[in-house]
Amino acid sequence: MELTANAMKILRERYLLKSFDGTIKETPEAMIRRVAHVVAQAEKNYTDAEPAKWEEEFFRMMESLEFLPNSPTLMNAGNPIGQLSACFVLPVPDSLEGIFQAIRNMALVQQTGGGTGFSFSELRPSDDIVSTTGGFASGPVSFMRVFDSATESIKQGGRRRGANMGVLRINHPDIVDFILCKMEPGTFSNFNISVAVSDSFIEAYRKGVEIPLVNPRTGKEDRRIDARYLFDLLCRAAWETGDPGIIFLDRVNRDNPTPALGMIEATNPCGEVPLLSYESCNLASINLSRMLKVKKKERIFDFERFGKIVEKGVRFLDDVIDVNRFPLEEISQATLGNRKIGLGIMGFADLLIQLGIPYDSTEALKIAEKIISFMRKRALEASVSLAEKRKPFPNYPHSIFKAKKVKVRNACRLSIAPTGTISLIAATSSGIEPLFAVAHIRKHVLGGKEFLEVNPLFVEALKSRKIYSEFLMEEIARKGSVRGIKGVPDDLKKLFVTALDIPPMRHLKMQAVFQKHVDSGVAKTVNMKHSALIDHVKQVYLIANKLDLKGVTIYRYGSKQSQVLNLGIPEKFSIEHLLRCDPDTCLID
Repeated sequence: MELTANAMKILRERYLLKSFDGTIKETPEAMIRRVAHVVAQAEKNYTDAEPAKWEEEFFRMMESLEFLPNSPTLMNAGNPIGQLSACFVLPVPDSLEGIFQAIRNMALVQQTGGGTGFSFSELRPSDDIVSTTGGFASGPVSFMRVFDSATESIKQGGRRRGANMGVLRINHPDIVDFILCKMEPGTFSNFNISVAVSDSFIEAYRKGVEIPLVNPRTGKEDRRIDARYLFDLLCRAAWETGDPGIIFLDRVNRDNPTPALGMIEATNPCGEVPLLSYESCNLASINLSRMLKVKKKERIFDFERFGKIVEKGVRFLDDVIDVNRFPLEEISQATLGNRKIGLGIMGFADLLIQLGIPYDSTEALKIAEKIISFMRKRALEASVSLAEKRKPFPNYPHSIFKAKKVKVRNACRLSIAPTGTISLIAATSSGIEPLFAVAHIRKHVLGGKEFLEVNPLFVEALKSRKIYSEFLMEEIARKGSVRGIKGVPDDLKKLFVTALDIPPMRHLKMQAVFQKHVDSGVAKTVNMKHSALIDHVKQVYLIANKLDLKGVTIYRYGSKQSQVLNLGIPEKFSIEHLLRCDPDTCLID
């Protein structure tokens, strides 16, 4: 396997199986073989059983780094845990017993490496009456602290940091407290939070009228609040801290494949997988930077090769469902009932660079449309083919597909995940994001260590033009962006555009292109410069709604005291340190 120094470090720390004394007992190739073998055993369940053949197919596409599944599959396939899904949504009922049952369920999921999403919208507001005791309710935010503390304890003993998504409807009486709950630094550090916004709220904002806040226990109006005040507060909090994001709940439910089974109220921690209560979803991503071929001395996207990987990826993820060991019986029933999968992509920014297309160009939007529309078609065809051989998902009679007379194996098929760690293993750019920087520091990986990441395609471009120098690299590495750097040709400045160089509207348009063809969700950050104004955040949220997005997350650079991606290189690390590393990346110990 072609692995960088950073990839090897991550694999050794987190993924490769170890003996009781901590000794690593498998190679990266053995890890891939372990995963391929376990997943291929599902093939024995069907009449066209060829597990040995599919083990080899699965092994080859992972070993080549063309395709990688989510972290729990890499970590847990073939070990006693055997839980292979990344994403879960758990219900939080409005009772003390139900709340603490949800915390127990969260612990069982998170200790296996899964992330959990919750809607707290059913909980009665603070100071509401508790009939059994005559006392007063604590409210959603208070109970969220218990979830947060439990996650903090769980992550200390695991290989993967626990993560939660907390969602509250915009019309909940405690919505103001929820919006402001992460304003104090360090609070709710194990939660992303999102406000579930309705179409009617957006309309009320545009008209400048009040909306009713409704007690979920009684269904009656608690009080009214000005929609513009509430929206302005939300935007200010997001500007200051990066939270909350927005989930356009009505838009999400327009894509709900099984509305007869209930409304979708929450997503997984990064927002790319909206799920019903107790559903889980396993993810995998195709590495677009390895989907190229040369024709007449020109690099072009290899749709034929990509299509074959899409088909195999759908089959792989469907097989994962069968071999999965679910942490709860309710999760098993919900997941097997709808058989949702989330096949996605990574390396999109690297692909564009290899094709000579700037991320913030119209041409980039066009190639994105071609790739994701093609992927949607092939994934649907693959799921239909599996349904013919293996039957449609059990809840098919309650789905939108029955009315369309289309039999599919999987209620959802595509999802665009952030691919944080697996993209590091594959040495490619994350998900559909642009380059964060030509060189940057990644924190909070492997217990707080710092990774120095340098884009190898940029180094290659400089060397091919014979303009590479240590002095130039040091100047670029200190800044992160090539904009304003003397000695870098204009065409390279345009091609190696970074996240903070790109206007928010371009981020939104790219997300919209992918969301148009993705039946689940799309993880995408709208990066904003530190100098961005609250009004800019407001515009992003409103335009996201117009573009028919299911949700949106903004991040104003530097608005958190501690952030994962950081521009420049600390002064204590010299450019010589950078150049001594494995050619494209290195680890700062």
